Amino acid sequence: MKYHAFLIKYAEIGIKGKNRYLFEDALVKHIRLAMERVEGEFEVKKESGRIYVQALSDYDYDEAVDALKHVFGIVWICPVVQLKDEGYDKLAEQVVEYMGNVYPQGDYTFKVHSRRARKNYPKDSQQLNADLGEAILNAYENARVDVHNPQVLLSVEVRDTCINVYSVSIPGAGGMPVGTAGKAMLLLSGGIDSPVAGYMIAKRGVTIEAVYFHAPPYTSERAKQKVVDLAKQVSKYTGPIKLHVVNFTDIQTAIYEKCPEEMLTVIMRRFMMRIAQAIAKDHGAKCLVTGENLGQVASQTMDAMAVTGAVVDIPMFHPLIGMDKEEIVTRARKIGTLETSILPYEDCCTVFTPKHPKTKPVLALVEAEEAKLDVDALVADA
Repeated sequence: MKYHAFLIKYAEIGIKGKNRYLFEDALVKHIRLAMERVEGEFEVKKESGRIYVQALSDYDYDEAVDALKHVFGIVWICPVVQLKDEGYDKLAEQVVEYMGNVYPQGDYTFKVHSRRARKNYPKDSQQLNADLGEAILNAYENARVDVHNPQVLLSVEVRDTCINVYSVSIPGAGGMPVGTAGKAMLLLSGGIDSPVAGYMIAKRGVTIEAVYFHAPPYTSERAKQKVVDLAKQVSKYTGPIKLHVVNFTDIQTAIYEKCPEEMLTVIMRRFMMRIAQAIAKDHGAKCLVTGENLGQVASQTMDAMAVTGAVVDIPMFHPLIGMDKEEIVTRARKIGTLETSILPYEDCCTVFTPKHPKTKPVLALVEAEEAKLDVDALVADA
């Protein structure tokens, strides 16, 4: 079956009132960027409350669908056959042909759902539903009507310029178009969680940059490349990601030499937050995003997260905070980051993990230990 276009359906954008056009324009922009990766020529346009991706040349259907699946804001991708209005008899013939091409087995329940944007069409929606349904029943003896729970919902839209016929709805990524909800700085490690956190905050319309803390020689160049690869994989959904690589070795060494072992992780993470915030402010990011998940490890208890977050004065978002690990792994597998995340290259957090970390650190005690360090100089150098 050769489809001429894709009808793009969204959800939340439809309730944005007078600002709706801003979200639609952002969605159109990201669809255009996505389709640039697909061989062929496409036109993306808004038309009477609809967004279409029009194929202007031959193209690879699977490649086009895959590109559209990576665009936040799209809820459904509907491959459409667009017909010229040549009268009802020709339309009935073409609809019957469509059903035969898409459902050659001929054994299904169906419902016809017609809409007329062009009110001067000679048949109203109810007449089209009945008459096209009758034409399909006459053509395919095993087809049956079910208006409540059909296996096939055939949509026929009479528009000003053409008639759209479609029955396939492919799930999109959902969410909101990237760039409609500000910019965030993601703390990106080589683990499973933080790439998923980046994906999830971007799904809410947030543009992301990322910061990675590298600790040579304790962490290898392969560990850094792993993070670069993860950023590239996430960028398939978010658009280009600027990745800031921070040399963290001097800070970790200083903490290791002057602070109690059980406080290594929480003090180290406080430095990470300070540095990430400084970079965020330099680059117009309004919040930090982490892959923390409540209670997963010692540094992610409520007490530890409160002490860690005390050093920043911009919001910190934790998209995974209430998820089970298996839920995170499932999402990582779905977005294509899991296989890279589980490669056995240690990051700077795992290298310096204490045997018995503090799970309920006290802010005053942590600050007293940090006073042994030249915090401002270490942050500035990093």
